[in-house]
This record gives sequence, C-alpha cells and structure tokens, in this order.
Amino acid sequence: MFFNPMYLLFALPAMLLGMWAQFRVKSNFNKYAKVRTERNVTGAQVARHLLDAYGLFDVQVERVAGNLTDHYDPSSKTLRLSDATYSSPSVAAAGIAAHEMGHALQDAKNYAPLGLRSAMVPSVRIGSMLGPILFMAGYFLSSLSSLGITVAWVGVILFGASAAFALVTLPVEFDASKRAKALLVKENILSKNEMGGVNKVLNAAALTYVAAAIQALSTLAYYAFLLMGRRD
Repeated sequence: MFFNPMYLLFALPAMLLGMWAQFRVKSNFNKYAKVRTERNVTGAQVARHLLDAYGLFDVQVERVAGNLTDHYDPSSKTLRLSDATYSSPSVAAAGIAAHEMGHALQDAKNYAPLGLRSAMVPSVRIGSMLGPILFMAGYFLSSLSSLGITVAWVGVILFGASAAFALVTLPVEFDASKRAKALLVKENILSKNEMGGVNKVLNAAALTYVAAAIQALSTLAYYAFLLMGRRD
C-alpha cells in the first residue's frame, strides 16, 4: 500500500499545488518584507491600531518565535506575531498583522465558521493521529477478517474530520484576508499602491489553505478507493 502507484494519481496534483503555494508565499513575503511602508509602521503597531479602532482593547499583541508563525488565539484573546512581522515596518508585515486582526474581528463578531473551526480542533487532533493508524491496521487485517474492513472505515471516518477541518478553514482564512485588505485602506494605514504587495502576500497564503484542503480530500479519496477495491 505504501508504494501503490495509484497514490500518486490521487496525491500528486495536491502535492504539486502545495509546493507551488509554499514557493509563492516565501517569494512574495521575502520580496515585500523588504518594502518599507510609507508611514513606517511595524506589524505590531498595525495590529494594535486596528484592534483599538474597533474596540478590541482586550486583545493582546505578543511576539512569538519562528518564521511566519503568526496566528490569533481565540481562547486567550491574543494576537501573536512572528519576529519577521512584529517589529518590521514592511508591507508584508502590515498585511499579515492585518490578516490576524481579521481573525480577532471574526471572533468578536461571532463569525460562525471561526467558531465551528475552533470547536472542531479536539476531534481533528484525534482524527489526524488515530485515523491513519486504524485505517492501515484495518486494511492489512481485512484479508483475514471482515472486522478489518470495519476498523479501516472507522479510520477513514476519523481522518475525515481533518478533511472537514481543512474545508471549514477556507472561508475563515478568505474572510480574514478580505477584512484585512479593507481595513488597511479604510484606516489609511497603507496607500492603494502599497496594497498591491499586500494582495500578493495574502493571496499566496490563501493558496496554501486551498492546497491543504485538496490534499486532505485526495488522501481521504485514496483511502476510500483502496477499501472499495478490497471489498470487491
């Protein structure tokens, strides 16, 4: 199963898209991380300005280690910016900081997809780890007992939580980027000329989530394909 050529038929398109998306993210980020904003504001200042402008005074802005590790934590109401974003006065940093603020705004407005994604996290952690294990065990045992097929299908269902999570993530990320782009212009943080760089950075990042969703669905389809063949 590990070297089944059919796996490439299912997985290769998503893998290539994922590689292309990662390349786009890194190249666009590196390019616009070198372009200083006209107002010379850092990512942390952009985030704080936008949060205060919309009354989100309780949301804290913190620095987090790593590269492109920026994220918003709804459980602690904390917006965490990576080293390359927090103190950088670049167009890329402004765009990423505004995107994460978009998530904070989603949280404040009870944006349904964000709430659903947060609620799915525990099941996804279990499904992504246990699902493939049960599938592989059940698949190999299916030649010995019909119980193996049942166990394998349980694994597929558990892994399906990961695919569902990837799909729910899409509207959450797209909406956060949409909000970010509008807020940067509305609050006069960036000029329309500078927004070209923000669009490229955020659009490239969005492509990575699309690739992740396609990859999860492809893997799920591959598992189902193998089981349907074994049943026949």
